[in-house]
Amino acid sequence: MARGRIRSKLKLSLIYTFGCLRPSADEGQEPHPIQGPGFSRTVYCNQPHMHKKKPLRYRSNYVSTTRYNLITFFPKSLYEQFHRAANFYFLVAAILSVFPLSPFNKWSMIAPLVFVVGLSMLKEALEDWSRFMQDVKINARKAYVHKSDGEFRRRKWKKISVGDIVKVEKDGFFPADLLLLSSSYEDGICYVETMNLDGETNLKVKRSLEATLPLDDDESFKNFTGTIRCEDPNPSLYTFVGNLEYERQIFPLDPSQILLRDSKLRNTPYVYGVVVFTGHDTKVMQNSTKSPSKRSRIEKTMDYIIYTLLVLLILISCISSSGFAWETKFHMPKWWYLRPDEPENLTNPSNPVYAGVVHLITALLLYGYLIPISLYVSIEVVKVLQATFINKDLQMYDSESGVPAHARTSNLNEELGQVDTILSDKTGTLTCNQMDFLKCSIAGTSYGVRSSEVEVAAAQQMAVDLDDNGEVSSRTSTPRARTQEIEVESSHGAANNPRIPIKGFGFEDIRLMDGNWLREPHKNDILLFFRILAICHTAIPELNEETGKYTYEAESPDEASFLTAASEFGFVFFKRTQSSVYVHERLSSSGQTIEREYKVLNLLDFTSKRKRMSVVVRDEEGQILLLCKGADSIIFERLAKNGKTYLGPTTKHLNEYGEAGLRTLALSYRTLDEDEYSAWNAEFHKAKTSIGSDRDELLERISDMIEIDLILVGATAVEDKLQKGVPQCIDKLAQAGLKLWVLTGDKMETAINIGYSCSLLRQGMKQICITVMNSEGGSQDSKGAVKDNILNQLTKAVQMVKLEKDPHAAFALIIDGKTLTYALEDDMKYQFLALAVDCASVICCRVSPKQKALVTRLVKEGTGKTTLAIGDGANDVGMIQEADIGVGISGVEGMQAVMASDFSIAQFRFLERLLVVHGHWCYKRIAQMICYFFYKNIAFGLTLFYFEAFTGFSGQSVYNDYYLLLFNVVLTSLPVIALGVFEQDVSSEICLQFPALYQQGKKNLFFDWYRILGWMGNGVYSSLVIFFLNIGIIYEQAFRSSGQTADMDAVGTTMFTCIVWAVNVQIALTMSHFTWIQHVLIWGSIGLWYLFVALYGMMPPSLSGNIYRILAEILAPAPIYWVATFLVTVTTVLPYFAHISFQRFLNPLDHHIIQEIKYYKRDVEDRRMWTRERTKAREKTKIGFTARVDAKIRHLRSKLNKKQSNMSAQDTMSPRSV
Repeated sequence: MARGRIRSKLKLSLIYTFGCLRPSADEGQEPHPIQGPGFSRTVYCNQPHMHKKKPLRYRSNYVSTTRYNLITFFPKSLYEQFHRAANFYFLVAAILSVFPLSPFNKWSMIAPLVFVVGLSMLKEALEDWSRFMQDVKINARKAYVHKSDGEFRRRKWKKISVGDIVKVEKDGFFPADLLLLSSSYEDGICYVETMNLDGETNLKVKRSLEATLPLDDDESFKNFTGTIRCEDPNPSLYTFVGNLEYERQIFPLDPSQILLRDSKLRNTPYVYGVVVFTGHDTKVMQNSTKSPSKRSRIEKTMDYIIYTLLVLLILISCISSSGFAWETKFHMPKWWYLRPDEPENLTNPSNPVYAGVVHLITALLLYGYLIPISLYVSIEVVKVLQATFINKDLQMYDSESGVPAHARTSNLNEELGQVDTILSDKTGTLTCNQMDFLKCSIAGTSYGVRSSEVEVAAAQQMAVDLDDNGEVSSRTSTPRARTQEIEVESSHGAANNPRIPIKGFGFEDIRLMDGNWLREPHKNDILLFFRILAICHTAIPELNEETGKYTYEAESPDEASFLTAASEFGFVFFKRTQSSVYVHERLSSSGQTIEREYKVLNLLDFTSKRKRMSVVVRDEEGQILLLCKGADSIIFERLAKNGKTYLGPTTKHLNEYGEAGLRTLALSYRTLDEDEYSAWNAEFHKAKTSIGSDRDELLERISDMIEIDLILVGATAVEDKLQKGVPQCIDKLAQAGLKLWVLTGDKMETAINIGYSCSLLRQGMKQICITVMNSEGGSQDSKGAVKDNILNQLTKAVQMVKLEKDPHAAFALIIDGKTLTYALEDDMKYQFLALAVDCASVICCRVSPKQKALVTRLVKEGTGKTTLAIGDGANDVGMIQEADIGVGISGVEGMQAVMASDFSIAQFRFLERLLVVHGHWCYKRIAQMICYFFYKNIAFGLTLFYFEAFTGFSGQSVYNDYYLLLFNVVLTSLPVIALGVFEQDVSSEICLQFPALYQQGKKNLFFDWYRILGWMGNGVYSSLVIFFLNIGIIYEQAFRSSGQTADMDAVGTTMFTCIVWAVNVQIALTMSHFTWIQHVLIWGSIGLWYLFVALYGMMPPSLSGNIYRILAEILAPAPIYWVATFLVTVTTVLPYFAHISFQRFLNPLDHHIIQEIKYYKRDVEDRRMWTRERTKAREKTKIGFTARVDAKIRHLRSKLNKKQSNMSAQDTMSPRSV
C-alpha cells in the first residue's frame, strides 16, 4: 500500500530489454532544441486557466464530424442543390416565369422547384443530424480531471482543456493526447492498445519520466506545476519532440511518453497524464479529413445528359424564335385577324429581330419539359426507399450484436454496383482479434487434427468442383476421398471427445491431451516444447476466482493463446516475480502437478526488426537454458549443425500450416554453460547501461551473440480468427471481379499471415516485397539513394510481371509504410500504382491513417474507377472518407468509422450481399430509371415543339396547363418509382450464385452513352409517332359521326392520352419483375388519367374551360379516339419490343440466359447443368479459396497425368522385358 493506492510489486521496465530503452535525462540525454517554426506550443501543466486567453488559447476538446452546422447549412446545402444543372435551369426558369412572357402560371414553375430542393435539403439535414448525435455521444464521455487540492472529478470530454491533469483507469480511452506522468506501476510503465489508431493489436509499452514518478496518487497533484514546450499539432502518430520544464530542470520528451486520443489503457490499473493536444489538434483528428460531399458516377453522368438536353433545348428554342421572327416579317401582314395595321411590339413586322429575341424566352420556358425537374426528387425518393430495404434486410442483420446494416446516406446506392477496388483494414474488419492455438509440430511430428476455416472452405469448394467436372467416380467415397486429397485432416477426435470451447485454444488431438504425450516417442522434446510455451513470454497471470483458471494479460493475442495452450497441455503459468516465473507442471497421467520455479536471468523481447524473442532462465537443477521463439526464417539460420534433426519435416509442416492460413512460429532452445553465460552477461549488462545513440545497435549485436547454435524443437500454428464468413465473402467478391487491397498498421509478418488466412495469398503465388533499404541519417543524398533503390525495385517488379508467360501465375505486392512514404510521392506514385494494378492482391503494412487515405486517393484518381474503403476504427476514417464509398464496421472499438461512413454493417461478410445483391439491383434500377425518365420527357417535350412549328411558331401549348402539371407529378411518377424500388432482373439467390453478374455494373452496361443515346433516340421516335400519327389520323377528317372536326383541346387530349399509354406500356416492357404493386401503379396511372379527365370535365366551365365534358361528350363517343390511342401506342413501343426480342435471341446478356433457365425450370430438371453454368459464370480470379482450389486441382491433374503416363510407359515396356 502506497499513499492509499495499491502499487504493483513488479518493476516491469526491468523485464524489457528493447521496449523501454530511453535513459533519463540525468543519464546524460540532452533536452531537445525547441525553437523555430513548428515548435511554438507551450503547455502549462495543471494550470488550464493560462490557456483561456490568446496566444495560449488552443482548440477545445469538442470534436465534430458533421458536414454542416447551423450557420453553414443553408448556404452549403443550397450550393449543393443548385450545383445540379437541372435545378439551376429551373431556378432561372422560375425567375423568368414571374414576367408576362411565360406561357405558364408562375406557380407551376416555382412550386415544383421549392418542393424538389426542399425535400433534398431535408434529407441532407436528417443524415447530418445522425452524425451530429454520434458526435454528441463521443463528446459526452467522461473522464477524471484534477479540479483543485488533489481532488479529481468526472468531466465531459468536450470540457477538457490543454493543461488539465487527467486520470484514466484500466480499459478506458484517452480523451486527448496526454503526456504520461505516472502509472500504478512503480517505474511508470503502462500498456496501451492503439488498434483504433494504427490497427496494431500488440500492446505498446509506455514509460513516464523518472522525474514525475513521485506523482503517484491524487494528493500529489495538489501543488504540481510544470511547463511543456513542444511541436505544433501534426498528423505523425509515431513522432513527438518536446521538453518538460519541471523543478528547475529540463527533461526531453519523446513518443514513448505520449498517450494518444482514442487509444486504450490495458493491463494497467490507472495512469495520470497532462493534456497536450485537444480536439482537432490531436494526432488522430489530424489524420482525419473533412467529411466530403460524395456524388455517384451515374449522377455525374446525368449532369452531362442534362447539359445535352439543355443544348437541345436551346437549339430548338433558337429554331422556334427564328421561325417566329420569319413568320412575323413575311406572314404577319397577311394575317388580318392579328390587326397588322395596329401592330404590337411582339408582332410588329417591321422589327422581327426584337420579336424573335423576346420569343426565345417564351420558347425556353415552353420546352422546359425536356428537362425533367421531377427526376431529382424521384431519384431521392427511390434512393431513400432503397436505403430502407438495405436497413431492413434480415440477411445483413447480425443476431449476436443485434446490429443491422444501415445506409447512412442514400446518395451512393447505385455506386455500390460499380465498385472496382476494395481497400480494407485488417484488425476488427477481416479479423476479430482472437488467436486460436490450432496445430503444432514437435520433433518432426505434426499434431492437431482440426481444420482451419480456410481448409474447410477450400475443401467444400474443391469437392463441388471435382463433382461438377466428373472427377470422382462414385458418390460413396466423395467426402473422405476429397478431403484426403486436399490434405485436410478430419476432426474425428472431436466427435468422440467433445470439449467445452476455450478462448484461444482450438487444438484437438488426443495424442497430446490429458497427459497422453507421455506415451509419445519423443516425450522429452514435447516436454521442452511445452516449457518454452509456458516460460518464454512477458505476460502477467490473473486468477479468475469464479472458474479457478488463469487468464493472461499479454502484449499480443498470440502470446495469450500460447499460454492458454500450455495450460491445457498441463503446464500452467501462474505467477511472476521480478526475477522468476512459476509453472504448475503435470508430468504424469494421474493429473498430479509439480510447482517449478524458473529464474529469469535475461529477457530479450520481440521487436519487428529482430522477429524473435528469447529468455535466459535457470531451472531448479541449476541448468541455464536459452529458450527462443520467432519467425522460422530467423530461427532456421541460427540452428546448430546438431540442431537440424527435425528441420526437414518441420519445414514441410510449416508450409502446410501456411497453406492453411495459419500464423507460425518456430521454437528452439540452447543449453548454456556457466562460464559462457557469465562472460556474455557481463557484456550485455555493460551495453544495457551504456549511454549513447548506438546503444540499441550494441544491444542487438550482443543479443545475436547468444542466440546462435540453437536446437530446433518444433513450431506452432495459430489461427488468427477471421470474422465469420470472411474467406467465403472474399472468394465471392473475387468471383465478382473485384480487387481487394489490405491496408493495415500491423507489421509485415502479421499482414502476410492474414493474407494467407484470407486466401489473398497462397502457396505458389509470387510475392513482391518492396522495402526500404537501411539508410543512416536524413540527408538529401541518403533520401535520394533510398528513392532510387525503391524505384529500381518497382521497375524490376513491373518487368517481371510483364514477362511472365504462365497464364495461371499470380503476383502479390507487399509494401510497408516507410517505403510507401516514398512510393506515394508525385514522381513515383504512378509506377507504384501500375505495378499494384497488375498484381492479384496488394497488402500495405505499417501504414498510418494518413497513408491509408493517400493510397485510397491514388487508386481512386489513378484508375478512375470506383473505390470502396471498409474499416472499423478511427484509423480508418481518412480512407473511408476519401473513397468513393465508405463502409464502417460496427465493431467493439468505438463508432468513429461508422460515424464517417456512407454505409455501416456489423460484419465484413455482409459486404458480399451489400455489393453483389443490393449494389447490382440499385445500379440497374437507377440506370434504367434515369434512362426511362429522359425517354418519357423527350417523347413528351418534343411534341410541344412539333405543335408550335405546326402552328407557325406561335408559342401556343397544345396541352392544358393541368395536363402539364400532372404529367411528371402524378401520371408517370409512381410507375418510375416502382421501377427504381422493386425491379429485379434476377433474385438475390441468383445474384449470389452468379456473382459475375456484378460485372454488368463495373462495365457500366446499362448507363453507357450507347444505351443513353438509344433511349433518347427512342424518345425522339416516340414523339414523332405520337404527334404526326395523331395529326394524320385526326386533322383531315371528321372527328365525330355528325361531321365535326377536332379542335385543339380534343387533339391535345388525344395526344396526351397516347403519351400516357405509350410511356406506361414502355415501362411495363422494361420491367423484368412484377408484383401486384407494379401492376397497380402502371395500370392505375392510366386509369387515373381517365378519371381525372372525366372529373375535371364535370366541373363548371368557369373552372374546366375548354375541357368541359370533353371525355364524356367529345372523346369517348368517338371511335377514332380509341383507334388512335391503340395504333399510336403499338407503333410507339414496337421498335423497343423488336430490339429486346432480337437481343434475347441473337445476343443475350447473362441475366437473359438465367431468366430463361429459371422460366423453363431447367435448373430443377438438370441440376448438374445448373451447377456447371454457375461454375462457368465465375469471373476468373487469382485470389480467394476458389483460386486456391483451382491451383490444387491443376496440381492433382498434373500428378494424375504423370502417373498415367508412367503406367502406360510401363505397359509398353513389359512385353519387351518379357
